[in-house]
Order: sequence, then structure tokens, then C-alpha cells
Amino acid sequence: MKKILLLMTCLMAWGASFAQKKGNISGKIVTETNEALPYCLIKLIAVTDSNKQLEASANLDGLYQFQNIGEGQYWLRVKMVGYQTYSSQKFNFTGTDLQLPAVKMQSTSKQLKEVSVVGQKPFVERRADKTVLNVENNITAAGNSVLELLEKAPGITIDRQNDQIKLNNKAGITIMIDGKTNYLSGADITTVLSNMTSDQVGSIELITNPSSKYDAAGNAGIINIKLKRNKNLGTNGSAVLNTGWGTVKNGPNNLYRHSANLNLNHRTEQWNIFGNSTYNTRTGFNQTLLARTANTPAMRTTFDQSFNRKQKSPGYSAKVGADYYASKKTVMGLMVDFFDAKNETNGLSNADVNEYQANTHTLSYTKQQNGNKNKMQNLTANFNIKHDLPKADANITFDLDYANYSLDRNDNFDTRYLNVALEETDNASLRNIIDAKINVVAAKTDFSWPFSKSLKLEAGLKSSFVNTNNDFVSEQLNNGVWADQLGRSNLFIYKENINAAYTNLSQNWKKWQVQLGLRAEHTHSKGHSVTSNKIVDRNYVSLFPSIFIKQELNKNHSFNYSYSRRIDRPSYQQLNPFVQYLDPFTLDSGNPYLNAQFTHNIEFAYNFKEFSLSFNYANVKGMITQVSRQNDLTKQIEVQRQNFGHANLYNANLFVPIKFTKQWSMQSNFSAIYQDYEDGTLTGAQFQKSKVSFNFNTSQSFTFSKTFRAELSFWYDSPRIRGVEETTIAQYALNLGLQKSLMQNRLKLRLGVDDILNTNYWEGQMKYQNVDMYITNHYVNRRATLSVNYSFGNQQVKSARNRKTALDDIKGRTGG
Repeated sequence: MKKILLLMTCLMAWGASFAQKKGNISGKIVTETNEALPYCLIKLIAVTDSNKQLEASANLDGLYQFQNIGEGQYWLRVKMVGYQTYSSQKFNFTGTDLQLPAVKMQSTSKQLKEVSVVGQKPFVERRADKTVLNVENNITAAGNSVLELLEKAPGITIDRQNDQIKLNNKAGITIMIDGKTNYLSGADITTVLSNMTSDQVGSIELITNPSSKYDAAGNAGIINIKLKRNKNLGTNGSAVLNTGWGTVKNGPNNLYRHSANLNLNHRTEQWNIFGNSTYNTRTGFNQTLLARTANTPAMRTTFDQSFNRKQKSPGYSAKVGADYYASKKTVMGLMVDFFDAKNETNGLSNADVNEYQANTHTLSYTKQQNGNKNKMQNLTANFNIKHDLPKADANITFDLDYANYSLDRNDNFDTRYLNVALEETDNASLRNIIDAKINVVAAKTDFSWPFSKSLKLEAGLKSSFVNTNNDFVSEQLNNGVWADQLGRSNLFIYKENINAAYTNLSQNWKKWQVQLGLRAEHTHSKGHSVTSNKIVDRNYVSLFPSIFIKQELNKNHSFNYSYSRRIDRPSYQQLNPFVQYLDPFTLDSGNPYLNAQFTHNIEFAYNFKEFSLSFNYANVKGMITQVSRQNDLTKQIEVQRQNFGHANLYNANLFVPIKFTKQWSMQSNFSAIYQDYEDGTLTGAQFQKSKVSFNFNTSQSFTFSKTFRAELSFWYDSPRIRGVEETTIAQYALNLGLQKSLMQNRLKLRLGVDDILNTNYWEGQMKYQNVDMYITNHYVNRRATLSVNYSFGNQQVKSARNRKTALDDIKGRTGG
């Protein structure tokens, strides 16, 4: 009987629901001035069950419609970036078609205007897993290159002797742009960053201990440069013009620096099209002073050398891309980047050579004029797909990438040898011709699956294929004919395939967050020196575990613990065995037998509100470093990269943000670093050196009115070491920036002056075994820049997606 009654009840309910009337609910969304507001997100929510929601999007005329809606009580919620969220009163729907009154959205532009002044993001922002440089609104960043910006960042030093970027005094950094790793390194990556202006950059992320999701490359971590993006549907853009001048000790006065940048973004409901182009031209000057002593049992020789080089570097870069939103769950994208830079250098070097033998002293001179012209181009293309799976926050992505890099370079050296009476005793003319090509194909896929709100799994696969071809020709002029120099010209072909797989498992509790990761990478490389018929074939598998733990004591106090293993593979040019002539007393050669270096990173951090205190330890085995070898017979120095024994690096970092008043705030960062280097066989003998160094960085921000701001920053680096190289002086700089906003913040005028006190230059030494060398380097350090930034169109345009593509660690290795 009970079963029959239950069946009858279900049939009656089914019949009632079948007889329920259904109709359409429609309406219009308008602005405060009654203009149609397209593309708003409208939700129709049942009063009796808030989980029953329907979504619609307003069309170009601001109209929306919900179809086949059953009887009941409902209410509307309307969202649009740049406007306050609207929630309607509940209303009854009888099933008859209903047109609701127009919804008038209230703009938040006034609130945003206040935030832009009072809630200004600081230049340095500390987060749990990274440090963020908020470049976009920083005054002292205006007109700077990205390389100059990095020099102001806490913990970063620019090693202009070796063209290296160091984080916490560790080299081996992976450079990423919008999550896409750049393949260049050494002098080539510094050329790219010197031609990239701050106007292109929204923020820069410094990730010292990346998880297993990232490629294992990068001993010191990752620097991710995020280009500017906008905020919702519509069209907008910005144009920036910069002009300025630089100075350097003993340098020329006409060191100009000009750039222009155009950024555009257009989005409809299904398409997002974006583009950026920059033209940058600047001149530079570099002076290096070198004092070296070569001792043998029979003779002592001293070299006093000076190198003066003036550079002219025009460059152009462009980016274009599109995202297609095929459905609510699937989006596809295509991006193409192009970079073209020319660099012309004219130099003059002099050397005084003193030879002391028994009671005799012989003095001679060399004078060398050298010219360098190189052209660097690269084209990068990326195709990507992201699909959201039925489970919330679950998705799968795929990236396919292609990159092509080319470098054409010509060096010319004309040298005269003079006796003490300045009479020419000999002369020589040499030239180097370099043609380098790099092709990369890479693909990767990432999968994310949350088992629950607190348990999440991430996994992925990646493969990359690299093919490089370096043709190096070294010739000398003999009797009016250019002849090949045996032992220096070389054709080097390098192929590499890296296959990787990773998995991350993260679990959150009330007070604890834990992430465990493991990455496996299989590397097969083959370097072939065609000229000398040498082949170096390597095949190995490496595992890279990572552990991240966060402990929250309460809302103000927390601890972070992390461990990861990292790898740095040699750059392709470092493996190239050619010998390059720099001057009569200096040669630079590659090393095809370089091995990868491995690093264990351990970090602990304590956070109190926005304050943080962290400790980092890194153990580096087989560190790739630059070593100078002196030939006592020829008195020449040969510079080469080799694997150093091991290094132990300790770092303590204190970050202190203070807001003194509403108009005055300060951020300060202090680091203490202890480094210990040891090698048992460096150039045939044992080497050991250790040192404590310090780094200090502070930034002061002043708000005088809603439209006028100023910033004052200062950084200081104490003397430090890096392997066999030791910095012997402190480096520091004081910078000032002013900004005036006009036309409701659409027009911004910025004036920045870097290194007001003219104190940023480098002095150092290398003293080990038979090498005894002191170096001073002056470069363009004091810079003044005027920037004009004008924004046009709808300033609430939604950004193009930032993609982390398949071009990972290999992209940072194409340089020297």
C-alpha cells in the first residue's frame, strides 16, 4: 500500500511539473548616461535554491534574455569590470514572458581614481613564494631598460664583466617573458633586456625556489617579466615616448637614449587581439682598465691596459597575438614575437708592457683599433589550448612552440706594436666572422585536478628539440690576402633533446599547506666539432624533488619551509670549442666538456604581517664559472668556462615595509651573504676562498597630491666574491623620480635620474696560482630620462592570457 501511495505522489508531482508554464525573461543593461553597456555577465538566481543559476551575456546593444524559465521567485546579479556589482530585488515570475526594467550600472571610476593615488602598489612586493617588482606605476622605472630595472631590485646584481645577472650572488637564472623562457644568455640576453624598455613591462617576478612544475633549469631561480595587460571588453591602447642622456667617467657627452612604444588591445565576446611594438635606440660607453703581472723564474712582466668602447644599439621588437574563446570551457591562442637588434662597437685599446729581467727593463707598447658589427634576430611562435574540465578548477593545457635565433657578427682588429721610442716594430690585422643559428621545437601539456577543496594534483609532460649550427671563421691579413688561422676557425654543431615529466600534490589544512613535487628529466646531447672532428655525446636522467610547507600560526604570523633540487646546463656557445681573439694578450675559448651544475636549495622564512625574515642555503656542485688561465711562455690570458668544485652559499634576508603617513611610505630590504668556494684542481692546484657580503635596498614614496608623486631609492652592494673573481669596492646608487598626471590620469609625465652621486662602477681582482690581475670598469651609470605616457580608448580592457609555453630552460642557454 505504501509503495502505491508513493508512486501516485511521484506521478502527481511529475504531472504538475509538466503542466508548469515556462516563458522568457529579458531586459537591458545601460550606463549612468543611459548608453548600452555590452558584454555584462548576468546571473538569474532562484530564491528557493541559490545553486540553481543561469548565466547570460549582454549583446552589443546591452540586451539579454533567459529562455524557457519556469514559474517561481528569482533575482538578478549583474557584473562588469569597472562597475559596481548590481543585485536586484526578488520578483515573481508566472511563466508569461517578462521584460524587466533597464538596469543602470554605477561606474567605479571615481573609486579607481582614488585607489590609483592612495592605494599605489609599492615597487617591491614580497609574497609567500616570490618577490614582485611593480614596474608599471613606478616613477624611477620610466625610460629605463629592463636590465637597468633589475639592477635596482633587491638581491640582484648585474655582473658587467661576464654579462651575467645574479640573484643573491648566484648566477644561473632562467629569464622568462610572460611565462615563456628566453633562450638567450650571457651577452645576448643582456642585449635583449637592454633593448626592452620599462614601458612594455607591468611587473617582474623573482622566484628563488620554483616548484617541480617549472623546468629544473635555473640554479638561482627564475625572473619572469610580465608584459603590460589591460582589463575587460573593448578597445584601448597606450603610447609612450622616452628621451634621455647618460654619462660615464672619461666617456663622451653624446650618450643619447630614445625609445617609442605602442601597445594595443581589442576584445569582443569571442576574440581577444593584442599587439605591442617598441623601437629603442641608445648609445653606450665602456672603459676597462686592467693591470696584470706575469711572473716566471727568469722574468717579471707587467701589463697596464685600457679598453675604450663606444656602442650604438638600435633595436626593434614586435608582438602580435590572438585568443579565441571557442566556448565557455575552451580557449585557443596564437602568439608571434619578433626581435631585431643591431649593435655597432668601435674601440681603442692601449697596453704598456714592462719586462724586468735581471737588471734590465724593456718597455714596449701596443695600440689596437677594433670594430664590431653584429645583428641578432629571433622569431618565436606559440600555439596553445586550454580546456576546463567538468570538475571545478580542473583543466588541461597544451602548448606547441617554435623558435629561431640567428646571430651574424663581424669583428675587426688592427694592432700596431711600438718600441719605447714609439717606432712601429710590427703590425697585424685580424678578423672574426661568426654565423650562428639556433632552431627549437618544444611541446608540453599540463593537467590540473582538484580532488577536493583542500587536495589538488598537477602533472605534465614536455619535450624539446634543439639544433644549433655555429660557423666561426678567424682570419689574418698576410700580404694583402685574408688567410684562415689554423686552430681557431671551427664549425660546431650541437643537438639536444630533453624529455620531462612532473607531478605535484598539494594538501591544505586549517593551519598547514603542503606541496610535494617530483620532476624527472632525460637529457641526450651531442656536440660535434666538425673542424677538429671531436664528438661529445651525453645521455643521462636526473630527478628533481621539491617540498613546500606553509604553517600559519594566526592571521599575522606564518612560517614557510622549502627544498628543491635544480640544474644548470651549459649554454650552447659555452660548449662551442672555438678560440676567439680579443686582443694580443687575451683569448676566449669554449669548452665542449662542460658538465651541468646541480644545486640543492633550502629556504626558511618567517612572516609577520608584511614583514619577512628568510634564510637560504644553496649547495652547488660543478658550478660553471669563468676561469682565466695564464700561459707563462706567451704571457697570454685564455678565458674559459669550466666546472668549479663546489660552493656553499648562505643568505639571510630582512624585508621591512613602513607607512609613516598617508603621504610617505618606505620599503627596505637588507641581505647578509656568506659564500664559500673550493676546488681541489683549479688550474692544477687547490683553491679556497670565502667572504661575507651585504646588500641593502630602500625605496621612499611621497604623494604630494592626487596628481603629483615622487620616489627616492637607494641601493648598496658591499665587496663580494664569485668563484675566483672578487669585487674590491662597494657599489651604490641614489635615484630620484617625479611624476605629474594630467587629463584624468590619461597623460603622465615622468622625470627620472639614476645614480645622482655618480658612484656606480666596478673594481675587482683575480689572484690565484699564476694569475694576478686587477680590473676597473666604468659604464653608463648616471642617466636622466623624460617620459611621456598617453593612454587612449577604453581603459578597462580585459587582458590577453599570459601563457607559460613549452620553451623552457633551453631558451636561456643560447648565449655565451
